[in-house]
Parts: sequence; C-alpha cells; structure tokens
Amino acid sequence: MSNDTDTDDAFPTESEVDSDAESGAETNVPSGEELGSDVAEEAIIEGQEDDLLGGLDIESTADIEIPERLVDQVIGQDHARDVVMKAAKQRRHVMMIGTPGTGKSMLAKAMSQLLPKEDLQDVLVYHNPDDGNEPKVRTVPGGKGKQIIEAHKEEAQKRNQMRQFLMWIIIAIVLGYSLIFAQQVLLGILAAGVIYIAFKYSSQSTDAMIPNLLIDSSDTQTAPFKDATGAHAGALLGDVRHDPFQSGGMETPSHDRVESGAIHEANKGVLFLDEINTLDIRSQQKLMTAIQEGEFSITGQSERSSGAMVQTEPVPTDFVMVAAGNLDAMENMHPALRSRIKGYGYEVYMDDTIEDEPEMRRKYARFVAQEVDKDGRLPHFTREAVEEMILEAQRRAGRKGHLTLKMRDLGGLVRVAGDIARAADKEFTEREDVLEAKNRSRSIEQQLADTFIERRKDYEMTVAQGDVVGRINGLAVMGEDSGIVLPVMAEVTPSQGPGGVIATGQLKEMAEEAVQNVSAIIKKFSDENISEKDIHIQFVQTGQQGVDGDSASITVAAAVISALEDVPVDQNLAMTGSLSVRGDVLPVGGVTHKIEAAAKAGLERVIIPAANEQDVMIEDEYKDQIEVIPVSHISEVLEVALAGEGEKDGLVERLKSITGQALDRQVGQQGTGSPSPQ
Repeated sequence: MSNDTDTDDAFPTESEVDSDAESGAETNVPSGEELGSDVAEEAIIEGQEDDLLGGLDIESTADIEIPERLVDQVIGQDHARDVVMKAAKQRRHVMMIGTPGTGKSMLAKAMSQLLPKEDLQDVLVYHNPDDGNEPKVRTVPGGKGKQIIEAHKEEAQKRNQMRQFLMWIIIAIVLGYSLIFAQQVLLGILAAGVIYIAFKYSSQSTDAMIPNLLIDSSDTQTAPFKDATGAHAGALLGDVRHDPFQSGGMETPSHDRVESGAIHEANKGVLFLDEINTLDIRSQQKLMTAIQEGEFSITGQSERSSGAMVQTEPVPTDFVMVAAGNLDAMENMHPALRSRIKGYGYEVYMDDTIEDEPEMRRKYARFVAQEVDKDGRLPHFTREAVEEMILEAQRRAGRKGHLTLKMRDLGGLVRVAGDIARAADKEFTEREDVLEAKNRSRSIEQQLADTFIERRKDYEMTVAQGDVVGRINGLAVMGEDSGIVLPVMAEVTPSQGPGGVIATGQLKEMAEEAVQNVSAIIKKFSDENISEKDIHIQFVQTGQQGVDGDSASITVAAAVISALEDVPVDQNLAMTGSLSVRGDVLPVGGVTHKIEAAAKAGLERVIIPAANEQDVMIEDEYKDQIEVIPVSHISEVLEVALAGEGEKDGLVERLKSITGQALDRQVGQQGTGSPSPQ
C-alpha cells in the first residue's frame, strides 16, 4: 500500500496504536461475572422471591433501572453470552444457531460494544498515476482520514486559484491583443474560449489528486457493527460504480468510483450475517478469503460495467464475523467457511427456554422496562401487567418450570399492549391491555385455525356429541402456537388381494411412519383376521399443509380398533399422543394449544399423554370448559374413549390380557413416561 509522506508525522507509531488497543481491551471487555447483571438487590423484598415478579418491589416498570450496556440487557442465553465475551476478548468468530427471535442479533451488537475502539482505522483510496485502474489504498488511525482529505482539498483549491488567476490574465492579454492590435474580435473570442477549456481540462488532474475517504470512523463511538444479512455481492464485498463517460476528459477518476462493502466497513468490528445459508456460494467463497487474508480488494461486481476493469489494492477486512441461522443454515453453508469459523472461533446453539427462577422473573420484568424504554412512546407497565407478561412467558415456554426465550415475540406483545394503552390515553399499560393484546396479536396460523373452527361449526364438521363408530376428533398444531381439531375416520373393508393400510389426507413422511407403527398394534390387539381386509384411514380436511408428525398416532389406533370391533367412540372428546409399537403413549408437542382448540370447538374432554401433564398451561377461560385426562397406554385411551359398557369392557379386558398391562390405578392418574420433548 502507498504512503502519503506529507502527513505521516501526524500519525502515532504502530507501537503506540498497539498499546492503546491493549489498554482498551482491558477496560472495555467485561469479566464473565459482569455479564447479564440482575436487578438491584435493594429492589427485592425478602421472603417474597416466589411471587410472579421474583420478589421485585415495584409499582410499575418506571421503577426498574435499565443497564447501559447492551450485553447486560440480554435475557437468558448465559452460555451464548459467555462465548460472546470470550470471542470479543480473543477476537474469535462465532456462529449462532437457533430459533428466530432468541437474541442472536442483539448478542452480535453487544459484541461490537465489547471490542476496543482505540484501534479503529480510516481507509483512503488514491489515484494511481501509473495505472488509473489500480487505485492505491492507505490505512490511517481513525479520525485522521478527514484531516488528510481537508489538507488535499486545501492544496487543490490553492492550485486551482493560481490556475484561474493565470487563466484570466492570459485571456485578458489575448482579448486585448486581438481588439487593439489585430482588430480581430471573433478570433480573440475563439482564442479565449480555447484557453478557458484548456485550463478547465487541466484542472481535473488536480482534483484527481484528492483521495477518496472510503472508510471514515471519526464519528464512531464503538467498534463498527455491520448487519449484512441478505446483502448482494456489491453491498457485501464492495463495488466500483459504472462510468458512462470513458474519455474526453469527462470521466470520473477510478478511485472516486470505489465503494466499500460491509466486510470493509466492519474492519476492527463485527460483521453480522443472519440466515447465512441464503448467501450465494461465490459470495461465501470470497467472504472466506476476506476472513483468512484479513484484506480484500474491491472490484466491480457487474461483469459488463466499466468498474470491472478497476481493482484496488487490498483493503483491510480484519473483522469478527458472527454468523447466524436456523438449523437448516448449516446444510447450505459452504463447508470450508464453516470450518474456518469452527477452527478459529465458537459454535453456539441458542436456548428456546430457561428455568423459571426468581432471578429470571426479575430479569423478565426488566425486559418489559427495556422494551418500553427502547420504543420511547409506550406508557410504562403496571405491576399487574408485568405479572401477566411473565405468565405469558411461562405459557409460551410449553414446559412446566420454564420461561420462553423467544424475546422478539414477547417484545411484540409489549408493543401491542402499550399501543392499546396509548390509544386509550392511559398513564400506564394495565393488565387488561395485555390481555387484549394477546387476542390482537394472534399469529396468522391462529387466525386461520379459529376461522376453520368457526366454519366447521357452520357445516357441523366437528361432532361434539353422540357415539360414532370409527370416528375420533384428533388434535394438531398449525405453525408453532395454533391448535386445531382434526377429525380422523377409519373404515374396514374386504380386500380383493393382500390386506393393507391405506391412509389419505396429505400425510408426510413422519405421519406415514406413524400409521405403519399403528398397524402393528392393530394386528396385535384385534381378534379379527386383517390379512384379508383393507383398513382405510382418512384425515379429514387437512388442507394443503398436510399432516406431519406422529401426534395423531393414538387417534388413528383408537379409530381403527373402533371400526374393527364395531364399538362406537364418544364424540365429546378429542385426543393427542404418539404411540410406540408396544402401545405406550408417548409425549408430543403443543399440548396447551391443542387443549384450547378442543375447548373452542365445544368438546368437553381431551386425552393427552401422561408425560405431558406437567406442560399444560391453558388460559383461565378454558379451565372450566374442558377436562384433561392424562394416559400412558393405548388400553387407557380405549377405556376412556369407547362407548357402550358391555362391548367396551370386554374389549379393554382382552387388550389387558394381550399386553399384560395391569390397570389397577384409576384412569387419569398420572403414570410414568418419558420426558416431554418440548
């Protein structure tokens, strides 16, 4: 890289910059114990740590102090925060994988605040007199770039003033001579015009000597943070603008057309790339080069542009990269790029939930205060409103004794509740505002599910009373938080060939495997010879999304056994649960939303796996509408679901004798089971 000898004396030496960086690292990077600090101890009431606010003594979120540093505002993700601290101290790359909305971008921003600011650099691009298509690059300490530009502009202005002064003297002499001595006015005017154009043309060479300030860090308060998510090649890697004027003295100097990319702007800071698998493979390869070399030349990204002829000297790209994405991000990520992150950094899986403890409840109350402060227009939340937010965090976790870490969704609920209170011109956001916000902020899937439930009521698709052979109300989840009633029907017919199980309703791979597992149980439990029969299973009105997962296994098994044995099923109940080939009922996901969907559909009872009983956190309005019955074996399912005492008792007794299951305990008593997968 070239050096400007006129300004070198004004810059600190390399050793001075290094020493400043070391001292900055010591003062700016906190220790692990300082990360994620809790609410001030004086605000905690002793002996009341078990209440919804963890013993926090507040009347509203206005009483909660918000940490200044972003890293202290992160809720949960203790492992990820420790990794970010270590990575910032050692300048290591990090890849964060996990569910959207769990704090990946916030941690990346926090990391930029932990990096030292003292070693920031400005980057200047100079005209190369030997080859205009190879501009020279020079780095100087942060803040010095503007000084150099101003010095060059002042020098160019002085030269232009001298040129203009000389030009006007020559023009005056030529015009005077042509008017007084030669008596040729037209010739004098033409000569003056030629002189003017010649001077203007030559002045462009003076302007070309002014460098282009590519990276300016003079106003940067912390290490740079660049979010390059979804950036095209030019925005990520830098570009050279196209110049339609290539000759005639009207062209723009190539060094003035150079534009920095995110990898250059993130120098000495953090480059954040979410959904990194969406980055095209060529950009990933070039990004890998920038990481490995610590510098990357800028050239035109469009092959047909004049900028493709220009290529600068290498520009510094000494950044820390934070790559993020869902689990599928690792599938389409360049293996060599991931290898470099893993070899020179850390990989972190983000948690979805965290244990519900008093300290965490206090932090969730602080989170509400942080969101109110960040928005700047919302009324503060009352104590009761914050308690309702924490109840919602418990409910969305889907696990007993846990809180959700999908903070983006919770933050959206805070803003909707605050907007409702603000529209009503309230001084504070109250509990009823949060309850209304929960209804207003329903997901698209939940709105669709509610619409389906209403339509099925109109057309009597959901049967909520009576006894029907081979028909059961199953339960499913749309999206992540929307339950829906999914009727399953079974019919047994004579087969014209070898018997088999035929399932319809847009079944996906996992659901098809679940049906095959159910067929094994049917063969074991039934006295009928099913080798010469076809068993038809229909998932009614599944829609284009189809059926995925095995949570309808007990529904399918009970419907088929009902059809085989010609024993009716009570239609005022619904059920959900996976099934092993031995008949054990296994836990499934989304039980809370499924139970609420059954209540909305007018059903009175719902069967769930016993292992999921601890995960049930339904809204208060549904608790009196529906009875939840936990079971641990298919024989318990049939004892609850089948109608007709004589036929049912005989069938259940036969199943007990076949499976060796001793149902000494009452139906509904919680049994042992594998832990919930949620």
